[in-house]
Amino acid sequence: MEILLAANAGFCFGVKRAINMAFEAAENCEGEVYTLGPIIHNPQVVEKLGSEGVKSVNDLPSEGGATLIVRTHGVPPAVMEEAQQRFNVIDATCPFVKKAQEDAHQLAEEGYQVVLVGDKGHPEVTSIMGSAGKGAVVVESAEELKDIRLKKRIGVIVQTTQSFENLAAVVTECLARGKVVKVFNTICNSTTVRQEATRELARKVDLMLVVGGRNSANTTRLTTICLDEGKTTYHIEVPEEIREEWLEKVEKVGITAGASTPEWIINGVVEKLKELEKSRATALKNS
Repeated sequence: MEILLAANAGFCFGVKRAINMAFEAAENCEGEVYTLGPIIHNPQVVEKLGSEGVKSVNDLPSEGGATLIVRTHGVPPAVMEEAQQRFNVIDATCPFVKKAQEDAHQLAEEGYQVVLVGDKGHPEVTSIMGSAGKGAVVVESAEELKDIRLKKRIGVIVQTTQSFENLAAVVTECLARGKVVKVFNTICNSTTVRQEATRELARKVDLMLVVGGRNSANTTRLTTICLDEGKTTYHIEVPEEIREEWLEKVEKVGITAGASTPEWIINGVVEKLKELEKSRATALKNS
C-alpha cells in the first residue's frame, strides 16, 4: 500500500505563530496564563498547552492582572478593549483574520452593508462581525441571501478558511441585487493552496484520511472536498481512530491535514498506516 501526503498539510503560518506565542508565554509570564477560547481548533494541542499551565477559558476571567492570549480567530473590538484594560494581553490573532476585521470596518465606515461569507457561530466570524457595523449579515451560501433584504451598496468579505467557489457564488448573487458591490477576498492563501493540494491528491488515491480537530472549519472543508471528488474519506483526530477494515483493497491512501493539525499527529497517522500494512502483510503470508 502506498501512502501519499498532501502538500502543505499541517500548521499554517498563523497557527504556528500563535502556538509559539502561547508556549513562550507559558515559559516566561508570571502568574496565570489563559487563552480566550481554544487557541486553535485542535484538542490535542490545547491539552498539551494545558499541561504547560496555559488554561483555555470561554469568557474573560473575573480576576485581573493575568496574562490573556487572544486566539488565532481573534475577538470583537469591544472584547479586546475590555481585555486590554484588565489583563496583560498577547494578541495571537492570525494576520489574515486581522486583515478581514480591518476590511469589515472599512466597508462599514464607507456606508456598505457588509455581507460576510462564513460559518455562523464560528469564533472567527464572530470576531469579524464585531467590526462589520449595523446591518451586517452572515451567510453560509448564496441561497441564504434570497431571504435577506439587502441595501443597494453591498460590501462582501469572507471567512479566511472558506472556498473561493462559495465566495464567488455569493458575490454573483450580490451583483444581481445591489447597485454597488465592493469585494474583499479575505481567503487565506494557505487555505486556497491546501484545498487545491487536497483535491489533486484525492483524485490519485483510493482512500483519503483527513486529520484534524472535528471542530475545525478548514479541516471539515477538506473532508467535503474529498467527498466531492467521490472518494471514500474519513475525518480523524488521532491515529488510534484508524480501522484496519478501511484499508481492505486499498492500494493508495492519501493523507491531508487541517491548518491546526500538528506535525506529530500527522507523523503518527503515517506510522499507524505502516503498522497496519505490515500486520496485514504478515497475516497474508501466514494464511
